[in-house]
Amino acid sequence: MVEPIFDYQFRLILIGDSTVGKSSLLKYFTDGKFAEVCDPTVGVDFFARLIELKNGVRVKLQLWDTAGQERFRSITKSYYRNSVGALLVFDIAKRSSFNHIGDWLTEAKFHIEPHKAVYLIVGHKADMEDDRKVTYKEGKSLAEQHGLSYIETSAVTGQNVEESFLRVTQEVYDLMEAGKIQIEDGWDGVKNGYSRPRETFHLQEGEPESGGCCG
Repeated sequence: MVEPIFDYQFRLILIGDSTVGKSSLLKYFTDGKFAEVCDPTVGVDFFARLIELKNGVRVKLQLWDTAGQERFRSITKSYYRNSVGALLVFDIAKRSSFNHIGDWLTEAKFHIEPHKAVYLIVGHKADMEDDRKVTYKEGKSLAEQHGLSYIETSAVTGQNVEESFLRVTQEVYDLMEAGKIQIEDGWDGVKNGYSRPRETFHLQEGEPESGGCCG
């Protein structure tokens, strides 16, 4: 028999201005805790995590953290094409990062298409309510203008961190089930999972099967 390690591999990318907290978001999602010190991303950082969807499907997420600085844009563009999902992240306490979300979305679509991808707009640093410069209503309205979903997260408290990645992953899987996203040769956005042979034991005559109860 063959026991799957994971059924599919999805490649997701996080994009947005520098210092909006993309790295902190990913580190909380993969490590389960807030990183007190987070150095600026130089080019691209890689993370990975295995998650299970509602129907028991196991998905390995390849997560790419991109630098927001302009001087790294030529590096990060090459990572767009092979992504099936993108989290567009802004800082709710920094208005300019919100204003640039439309530009990030345009750039992502330009490089990912003709492949279909799932996009989620993320208002990060929701724990900084006293310093908020962008309202929840504004974030949701922007997302709706582009036909997308909106969520607010915090890598400090963990608010909606798990939900944001799960939401993108579930939507990608649902689109696969509907035939709107397909596995393609030469494209790394979605891949089949890997599997390993299940261990088998040859029992000697008269030897009890493992897992049995004596009584």
